[in-house]
Amino acid sequence: MQEQGDQDNAAYVRRVHDKGLQFDLRTMSRRRLLAAFGGVGALALVGGTAACGSTAETGTTAAATSAAAATGTATEVESETAGPYPADGSNGPDVRTESGIVRKDIRTSFGDSSGTAEGVPLEFSLVVTDLNGKALTGAAVYAWHCDRDGNYSLYSTGVTDQNYLRGIQETDASGTATFTSIFPACYSGRWPHIHFEVYSSPADATSGDGPIVKTSQIAIPQDVADAVYATDGYSKSVSNLSQVSLDTDNVFGDDSAVTELATVTGSVADGYVAKLTIAVDPSGEETGGGGAPAGGGGAPGGTPPSGAPRPASS
Repeated sequence: MQEQGDQDNAAYVRRVHDKGLQFDLRTMSRRRLLAAFGGVGALALVGGTAACGSTAETGTTAAATSAAAATGTATEVESETAGPYPADGSNGPDVRTESGIVRKDIRTSFGDSSGTAEGVPLEFSLVVTDLNGKALTGAAVYAWHCDRDGNYSLYSTGVTDQNYLRGIQETDASGTATFTSIFPACYSGRWPHIHFEVYSSPADATSGDGPIVKTSQIAIPQDVADAVYATDGYSKSVSNLSQVSLDTDNVFGDDSAVTELATVTGSVADGYVAKLTIAVDPSGEETGGGGAPAGGGGAPGGTPPSGAPRPASS
């Protein structure tokens, strides 16, 4: 029975993880504009760019971008689903409230867990600004991502007793929060990515009920992913990446991650450094991960299979 449960859980993880907006408890403002006004016109309204295989700007979109530059405003980073496995209390365990979660190096588990996530070294940074481009000092970033097998600690079969690849950092004087980690896998149906939530302060991030200012994701450039996935331990990611693109990904596909694509430098031998500058509205308030059914556990609006993870006890 346990073996069957594990198989059910693994299938459940692959089937429901990060299925875009159907896991959100709200409607994204940018996508609502796209639906209401249609395509490029809506992008122009929010100061975005049309990314349909080209980086060129035309017509009203270019005009909107120029106007934003002239007024000193920045394009707000796209809001995205946190997925059903954020461990932020919205769908099962809340790792944010645990002692030890505020840390830069997220490769190891903490507390009663002692596992380590192996993989190609990656240091990633988020530079957080307000909509005028001013650094948000003293804010906090909660970041998490899958391991090199595509599994998420606290949820996926085999790592439910681990809490690695999750951590909170305060932004410094330049608005930067930096994490030492490993390169995430590409699992079936999703482009390689890192999740994050922005909070006004470390106190809000670790309180368990502090409002979330922004929920979004970092996209990884393809050339870097190709290099990493050619190494030992990432073999499953090669075929998974070949079946998805930024244009077809169910999260980044609406605009090819125009505000979410990181700049990455380094090598497999020396490790990689990723950086993404994002603009947020400091007064914004968003939800966390996909909601759990009344009994806790998995996909919102339904009952998880027998092997699916349940909320951790307090």
